[in-house]
Amino acid sequence: MLRVLDASAIRRWADASVDLLEAHRAELDRINVFPVADGDTGTNLVLTLRAAAEELARRPVPAGRADTAAEVAAALARGALRGARGNSGVIVSQLPRGLAEVLADAEGWPDDGADGGADGGADGGVDGRVLAAALCRADELARAAVSRPVEGTVLSVLRAAALASTEVAERGGALDEVVTAAAEGSAAALADTPRQLPMLARAGVVDAGGRGLVLLLDALAGVVTGRPTTVKTAASATDYAADHAGRARDRGALIADRESGASEYDYEVMYLLEGSSAGRIEALRARLDELGDSVAVVGDGGPGGTGQWNVHVHCTDVGAAIEAGVEAGRPHRITVVRFADQRASPMAVDGAEAGRFRLARAVVTVVSGEPVAELVRADAVVALVAAPEQPPGAGEIAAAVAGTRARHVVVLPNDIELTPIAEEAADLARVAGAEVVVVPTSSVLQGLAALAVHDVERRPGDDVVAMAEAAAATRTGVVQIATGEALTWAGRCYAGDVLGLVDGEVVLIEHDLTAAACQLADRMLTAGGELVTVLLGENRQGGTDELGRLLADHLRYTHPEVEVVRYRGGPVGRPVQLGVE
Repeated sequence: MLRVLDASAIRRWADASVDLLEAHRAELDRINVFPVADGDTGTNLVLTLRAAAEELARRPVPAGRADTAAEVAAALARGALRGARGNSGVIVSQLPRGLAEVLADAEGWPDDGADGGADGGADGGVDGRVLAAALCRADELARAAVSRPVEGTVLSVLRAAALASTEVAERGGALDEVVTAAAEGSAAALADTPRQLPMLARAGVVDAGGRGLVLLLDALAGVVTGRPTTVKTAASATDYAADHAGRARDRGALIADRESGASEYDYEVMYLLEGSSAGRIEALRARLDELGDSVAVVGDGGPGGTGQWNVHVHCTDVGAAIEAGVEAGRPHRITVVRFADQRASPMAVDGAEAGRFRLARAVVTVVSGEPVAELVRADAVVALVAAPEQPPGAGEIAAAVAGTRARHVVVLPNDIELTPIAEEAADLARVAGAEVVVVPTSSVLQGLAALAVHDVERRPGDDVVAMAEAAAATRTGVVQIATGEALTWAGRCYAGDVLGLVDGEVVLIEHDLTAAACQLADRMLTAGGELVTVLLGENRQGGTDELGRLLADHLRYTHPEVEVVRYRGGPVGRPVQLGVE
């Protein structure tokens, strides 16, 4: 039994939350009805909490001292914000943020002995009073983040947890009493969600996001009390709602209604936003409210904040939603999901596995930007957009694999250094029963070559072989700018020089970007080739489009026998990548 929740206990809570959500992911996806029945609430919550746990894992241990609860909570909040997915993920991310903000403010709280002597605060950990205050702050943040709060959702469940915990804390309850009250209050509120939201009653389910929050509080109660989590309480709420709804309508019709969903909007758009301000955020929120619904905009303005916001909206005009973000700041890690793709697929799984998997086959490919993501996205092809200078972790890739809900998944890491991380992610995903194969693509261009031969009509094993052979047959070159002096195979280079690399080795040094790109292409074509793929990235020496045009003109003159295709969206620091097939 813990008297305070210290840094170590918060870490254990983060890990336990991921495990519990993963165990119930399929259930949460299955009962996902509101606001759109797209069957991904469980996956979104797993992805959100995995990102939070990975932020903790990446955080360096302070030299000569232990982590404080406030520092760990702040890291957890940052990770949850960056990794939040879906409406429920954005709202649930406010739970660790509320904890972080209250811990930062609690440093000067006096110890009145009400909790039996435990000193809650930034360094003393989380006692009953601090936990209740954190839940209340999370409730405030979550409701402020949503343009149109709807009762009968995760918001109602969070408020009930906050009220129940506050009542016990004000009576001087210890930490275990407060967390138990919060868990039980949330479960009771979850059982009421079908009465508050007719869509849930018609489908015979409780709110999926609220169910996920109950699991998080169950995990917290388990860490504090040392007893098994109270999952049965939440499960009985689901059974209760289904039983009462089943009396009102035929069960088969309810399931059909749940799976078809009800929304006037076609897409879910999410992105992270930097370089904004409170006024511009309010203008963004108002604009998104005009474009669609389920608008949620949350920031990390608390302790350790980096000035980022997570933006979520359901809309039809994707371009307008992204343009609104551009007007408000600098959007990145843009994700667009079409609801129709979530509801049906020509490769649906039949038979006994239909309850566990939605698709027979899928591909997850890691890309460097939204232009490339738009290029590769297709039916059962998921593009995981990596943040600049921050490749995805194993948990994020595993969550993307789980999100496909496919029986057989191919992962294309598109980076040599990311391949072992992808293998670790595959191991995590295999625990859930999926067959996962990593094709070790070393660049986005090799990934594009693999996708070009991907054929769902082939047997999975044969398709993997074809993809691997296509990737291996693609020679990759990179043009980049030297950041300092170094001795290379092509001679000594200095900061600002333009380098041409093939298979990771410097083969030429130039001073002009266009000249280097042309020379590198010529060198790579000496061994032959039929197709040259050009991926254009950031270019500080001139216009990206102009560089691509000049390179294509050069190749048409010097190698008229080859086909040249150009794309934009390469990673930062690599103005040109070349693939020769």
